[in-house]
Amino acid sequence: MNEYAVTFTQRETAQLRPIEVNTNAIGADEIAGHTTATLISAGTELNSGYLGDKFPKQSGYAATFKVEKVGENVAGIAPGDHAFCLGNHATYQRKPAAQVIRLPEGLAPETAIFARMMSVSMTTLTTTTARPPAKVLIAGLGLVGHLAAKNFQACGYEVYACDPVASRRQIASETGIHNVLPAVPLDDPDLAGQFQLAIECSGHEQALLDAAGAVRKRAEVVCIATPWRQYTQLPLHDLHRLIFFNYVVIRSGWEWELPRQPEDFRTNSIFENLAGALKWLTEGRVNVDGIYTKYDPEKCQRAYQDLLHKKTPRLAVVFDWAT
Repeated sequence: MNEYAVTFTQRETAQLRPIEVNTNAIGADEIAGHTTATLISAGTELNSGYLGDKFPKQSGYAATFKVEKVGENVAGIAPGDHAFCLGNHATYQRKPAAQVIRLPEGLAPETAIFARMMSVSMTTLTTTTARPPAKVLIAGLGLVGHLAAKNFQACGYEVYACDPVASRRQIASETGIHNVLPAVPLDDPDLAGQFQLAIECSGHEQALLDAAGAVRKRAEVVCIATPWRQYTQLPLHDLHRLIFFNYVVIRSGWEWELPRQPEDFRTNSIFENLAGALKWLTEGRVNVDGIYTKYDPEKCQRAYQDLLHKKTPRLAVVFDWAT
């Protein structure tokens, strides 16, 4: 049987191409099956893959698949189950069992893949000193910021989320984010200087500077978004001054700060957070209805072009492999 994967063949060119798969018998600690849905990471995949300079290159961030083969040492998952993994945009997934999570009953595969993007800000949720019901500011309402707002809101924080793009604000308001603003509220006497945590999800220097000016003394500003390019000529002195006189802690939001699997004397792990995100999605604590558009993988070039030129009506693109 032929298997296929979305492949970047040259700059700004994505094609669904045949691939070779491991045809050896399934390993004792492996799980395999055919893909049902995958999720594009617009920031990482566009900037480091689709607009890259090394080709051909396969890509992907998160996948769900129907389990077909299970190794003899694997427990708790069986053929016929649906599962989540950090998989590529391909028709077939084969992973170590430790890197696969069985989907909770009733959770749709195309919903489950959003656990991957939820987990980005769940590292900050795990490591921040801010505790509910503290005020939290989210700067940037792309997919990662949107889900960060919903994660923190689900945990009892008082969340304010801002973005200059009206369509992103509308999606946020329509899908359950409570306090949506066009900009960081630096001039609002009820909010300025009241945030215990600000999460920068836009990758824009001005947003980082504004966030640092909006938090309380000794609060945290966490940089989640990758600064793919320089947007402004802001002087470093402005940020330096806020750090010094407002005692601001500015740090990385690097999601892989956590171990992949649980470890003694460590708080949480990547796969514990992913399992928690799947549970929250199942329970409806975090809602992703109405935030994505589905594409046929055969139309992958159109999907990446629409993301690149901001022609998608929603925040995210899901490849539907089940049709």
